[in-house]
Amino acid sequence: MASIVVIGLVLLLDVLAFVLAIGAERRRSTAYVSVDGAGRQFCVYGTDASTWYGVGALALLLVGQAVAMVASRCFCCGRSLSPGRWRFFSGLFFILCWLTFVIAEVCLLAGSVRNAYHTKYVSGYYADAPLPCAMLRRGVFAAGAAFAFLTTLFVMLHYVFYSKARAAPPPIINGGGIGMTRI
Repeated sequence: MASIVVIGLVLLLDVLAFVLAIGAERRRSTAYVSVDGAGRQFCVYGTDASTWYGVGALALLLVGQAVAMVASRCFCCGRSLSPGRWRFFSGLFFILCWLTFVIAEVCLLAGSVRNAYHTKYVSGYYADAPLPCAMLRRGVFAAGAAFAFLTTLFVMLHYVFYSKARAAPPPIINGGGIGMTRI
């Protein structure tokens, strides 16, 4: 049977990562062009909170994935699972949870790095552009949040099916060897 403590801990960590990723999307850095005393244009940025929200979401999602993989022995260590549908579903959701986890981590990392990048002075060709300041595109943290949600779903399903496959009785083999008849 699946451990309620593991499920609760992973769910808590992943939901917090999801909330932080949504918060990072809402608090993306905004910029406007200002002029200094020497007449040069420079970019003024708002808050950097979304960078830290993104890093926090990245770390919480990583810890949640680590807890789930340690609890399920990363699906490859320990006693082999009983063959059947539970092992198949566990393997399927294992692959899906790692795929969505990697995509979520890449989105959160890229969003955090790009949001932390700030341009200083604006000169040359870009001085005539409507807004030459570097800013993060809308939706990067939202994509990370969506994939974090999918990671949560797939990790939970993997762990539940892993627990069912682990608790299933081993297959019964009639005779346990090669059948030999009298010649």
